[in-house]
Amino acid sequence: QVQLVESGGGLVQAGGSLRLSCAASGSIFSVDSMGWYRQAPGKQRDLVATITGGGFTNYADSVKGRFTISRDNAKKTVYLQMNNLKPEDTAVYYCNAELDVMGEPHTSFYWGQGTQVTVSS
Repeated sequence: QVQLVESGGGLVQAGGSLRLSCAASGSIFSVDSMGWYRQAPGKQRDLVATITGGGFTNYADSVKGRFTISRDNAKKTVYLQMNNLKPEDTAVYYCNAELDVMGEPHTSFYWGQGTQVTVSS
């Protein structure tokens, strides 16, 4: 069974830092693009950052200069380093990955279960 398992969320004061991790596991041939999205209460799920298999990155304007996405291809893991956190960063953060899974004819996008990030003022 293919899974994306996130870790690293929690409660932090404004100005603090957190590092999120997301590891893909299961019968996976390869991992293409990976990314992080977030959803605050009552709002839609929005893109935070993505990274391609070749390492090209893309960020939401609201996190540029504060968040850094990276990946370890050997571990099938994506990271999100979040610095200078603000109360408006409070949300459930979801990992997303495009996976080439054994037995499937084409790649598919998978989601993690989400991890809560709360930033207090």
